[in-house]
Amino acid sequence: MKLKDYFKKQYEKGLWSMETITLIYMLFTTILIGIHWQGLADPQGMVLTRVLMLALMGVMYGAYRLYPCRALRIARVIPLLLGLIFWYPETYDFCSQYPYLDHVFAEIDQTLFGCQPALLFNKVLSSTFWSEAFNMGYYAYYYMMGATILFYLFGRYNQADKAGFVFLASFFLFYIIYEFLPVAGPQYYFKAVGVEAACTGDFPAVGYYFQNHTEMLTPEIKGIFSKLVIGAQEVGERPTAAFPSSHVGMSTVTMMLAWKTRNRWLFWVMFPVYLLLCCATVYILAHYLIDSICGFFTAILFFCFTSWLYDKLHPGYNTERD
Repeated sequence: MKLKDYFKKQYEKGLWSMETITLIYMLFTTILIGIHWQGLADPQGMVLTRVLMLALMGVMYGAYRLYPCRALRIARVIPLLLGLIFWYPETYDFCSQYPYLDHVFAEIDQTLFGCQPALLFNKVLSSTFWSEAFNMGYYAYYYMMGATILFYLFGRYNQADKAGFVFLASFFLFYIIYEFLPVAGPQYYFKAVGVEAACTGDFPAVGYYFQNHTEMLTPEIKGIFSKLVIGAQEVGERPTAAFPSSHVGMSTVTMMLAWKTRNRWLFWVMFPVYLLLCCATVYILAHYLIDSICGFFTAILFFCFTSWLYDKLHPGYNTERD
């Protein structure tokens, strides 16, 4: 399709399924805000975020109604994807209302593997080469997802509604788990209890400790990518969302969506980065190994469920290749 064709007037009835699932998630979490109002640090701010998101979605939809064209319909997806950046930190606000369970998951790793893989992995492969390779993979997380969604919007437009639904619905399912399952991850838990204790298999329960403590272990900066990852974590990371790993999970969903495009170059270009990303989740102490393993299998479950759900809600939807 030529660029000018994106601006030809062409009205498509209804909302993107991505818009619908975002509205449902916003409603669900608004109810959670009401339930936990007294324990939240800034419930008014969380409500305001939803009001602003709703207003932005309304403005984007209004612009499309004034001049309906494919370009403005695609533009309506932008705030939905950016919203993920705001919804993620809120999982910490919700899950920190409950006692943390890191001692359980650290014990699972110890029982299954006889050690703490998160502590040993980066010692075994401690060179700058491996550090940069794994951190590059981890940092590529959002770029991989963005590239895949953009490919659907511009290269597989007829399939974009389903792909977007599967993508966002899977993300929200991970977020809902995090809101009720408080696991901070090794970089927070081992900082709290001490690396020495973890190495000896001593995993005390920390209860509500992370309500008021967000200090994390900071690995040595060995290059540009390790610096970028540490910088991103300092800005946006919270003691939340460790189990199951959404980095592994959502990158797996992304790879499955990339495969579904039938454009193999997209899949195979990202595949080495995907492998590095999955390894990096343990290498940089973001996850216990059990988190990453379960993230992979949870992704397959979510992908199948959300694909099935979309087909049930949209019988006969046209998904022919563009």
